[in-house]
Amino acid sequence: MKIIIVMKDCEVSLDVAFQEPILEIKSKLRSCLGIPESSQTLTVCDWELIDGLDLSDYPFISEGTKINLFIKHISPNSLEDNQIKVTVKFSTRKIEVSVDKYDTIKSLKEKIHIVDGTPIKRMTLFFCGLEMDDDFRNLSEYGIQEYSEIIVFLKTMTRIMVEPPANILGVVIQTSSCLMNAAKIPVETIDTSRVGDVRRMLLEKGILPVDEYIFIHKQRIMREDCSLRWHGVENGDYIYVFKGSVSRSTGGY
Repeated sequence: MKIIIVMKDCEVSLDVAFQEPILEIKSKLRSCLGIPESSQTLTVCDWELIDGLDLSDYPFISEGTKINLFIKHISPNSLEDNQIKVTVKFSTRKIEVSVDKYDTIKSLKEKIHIVDGTPIKRMTLFFCGLEMDDDFRNLSEYGIQEYSEIIVFLKTMTRIMVEPPANILGVVIQTSSCLMNAAKIPVETIDTSRVGDVRRMLLEKGILPVDEYIFIHKQRIMREDCSLRWHGVENGDYIYVFKGSVSRSTGGY
């Protein structure tokens, strides 16, 4: 299919595959425009496209979709060298994640969640035998370098169940500016509510018209049968809503 890359002064038509990686699209743009991948930021409806995902992770992108290209101008003395890849090792698999040396541990968990879908609250990260603190230290303080290996231990469901059964959660439902009339709608619910429950609540209250919708949190498509807590939704977070449906399985745990 064709997509349209929109820049400040021109537009470029690009042939892409439905499941083409975002990084591969950036590589094509480097070949035809000479812009390094690290200097490119691609967005649709103010939604940044993440390198670790592919076009099929954004169901609202189709034939003829216009994607904005913003160019970051990097000086020789910039922090570009802070961009590294780390290996994240689970018990049965490994993935690579692009990070900044000064990312916090919490930020790293969010990136792992975007690329892999693992719930943030289930992750405990270790490097060189040390548990990595979420809030107070960044990757550079642990000596993380290119291709350092970070171990992920997943908390069991039993450990998660000792948490309070439900917490009041205030979130903002953000509808798409290109698919619906853009609106920011504060909603109060509980963190054990499933995504399907939230969708039904919005329909019953007339906040959304009857239609099919995709819910996205932290650039990851949310699963209808999984709770907001499972997705790592916290008080004040934004949940984005787009018209459409996902054909592949979205069953939860």
